[in-house]
Amino acid sequence: MSSAMRPTPVMFNPLSEGFMEDPHPHYAEVRRNAPVHEHPGGFWMVSRHEDVEELLRAEHSVDKRNAQGSGGSARAPRLKGLALIDQDPPHHTRLRKLVSQAFTPRSMSGIELVVHDLVDKALDDLGAAGGGDLVGALAFPLPFAVITRILGMPEIDTARLRELTGLLVRLGEPGGGSRAKEDIEAADAEMVELVSDAIFRKHQDRGDDLLTALIDAEDDGDRLSHDELVAQVAMLYVAGYETTVNLLSGGILALLRNPDQLGLLRATPELDRNAIEELLRYEPPVHLARRITLRPHRVGEHEIPAGSVVLASLAGANRDEDFWGPDADQLRLDRENARRHVSFGGGAHYCIGGMLARIQGRIAVGGLVRRFPGLEQAGEVRWNGLLSLRGATHLPVHV
Repeated sequence: MSSAMRPTPVMFNPLSEGFMEDPHPHYAEVRRNAPVHEHPGGFWMVSRHEDVEELLRAEHSVDKRNAQGSGGSARAPRLKGLALIDQDPPHHTRLRKLVSQAFTPRSMSGIELVVHDLVDKALDDLGAAGGGDLVGALAFPLPFAVITRILGMPEIDTARLRELTGLLVRLGEPGGGSRAKEDIEAADAEMVELVSDAIFRKHQDRGDDLLTALIDAEDDGDRLSHDELVAQVAMLYVAGYETTVNLLSGGILALLRNPDQLGLLRATPELDRNAIEELLRYEPPVHLARRITLRPHRVGEHEIPAGSVVLASLAGANRDEDFWGPDADQLRLDRENARRHVSFGGGAHYCIGGMLARIQGRIAVGGLVRRFPGLEQAGEVRWNGLLSLRGATHLPVHV
């Protein structure tokens, strides 16, 4: 057979037609035909739920310096190597133990009231305007305000902090995103300066807040260094903020496109908690997670060599028919095992802010659909162009 007649092998291809508008058909094709494959782009991909779960729990690395051929000497932005999400054990274990002290039930006890107040204000404004861009009116400002409130951040240039967050989130994208490396490094340096100044002022004016708790976090005399503290605060903005934006906008869009489920949620408040789990499964805020194998990793007939970059398709695994059943591609808010999604990762790197994201999702989505029984989409959705953190940047609605 001539090369011109050979079929193109199925593999992950984010440039395929219609991918950005709806990547799920492509994820399904890859999962069914090439669930484990080595990509010519220099990485492996796994897509089945069982394989993704196993990879995330297998105690491989998140540090790119462990990738074969990385050289281990490339200059990384200052924040990139110190945040909890960028560390392997034993450093990850130490950091998580310290940071977890700031995420106790006591520290989270007042968060629901804060979220309710912020959501009520956003919905008041949306109602007064008769609608608008749901991302700009609710999904975007809510998680930013929540993180700022619970941290107890001193007065800070929030508009600039949002811009920097948007740049730094590209660090987690395959290939670093479309921004120039110099732009990301400059944003990193400016973020360090902004957060360092806030921490200095917090030392002088402590309070009953998360930032004070992080400053005071101690385990047998061990404390976070200044740079570690800066990195954890930046991580809360970059990782916690952007993912929650996607949870809210993606979840609400999924409901608008499934009016039967929207009606079910509106009429059944007791479904709120499970509904958020199903929305996380159906339209995850993070589509891809990266690991670097520390030893050979076997998946079925394939052995992935040590030092390989492996992308776990969280979005693909979340709709795996072999795990979820024949209705895996359908939104079903009463799905009994919805919480088995892999949207918050797994293993040692399971998302530390998952509880906070769930609180915001439950209050914001439930509040929106019940406040506005006439809620409907009012125009085209615009997407952010990202692969790992795919989400909407514009979602017009009428209320």
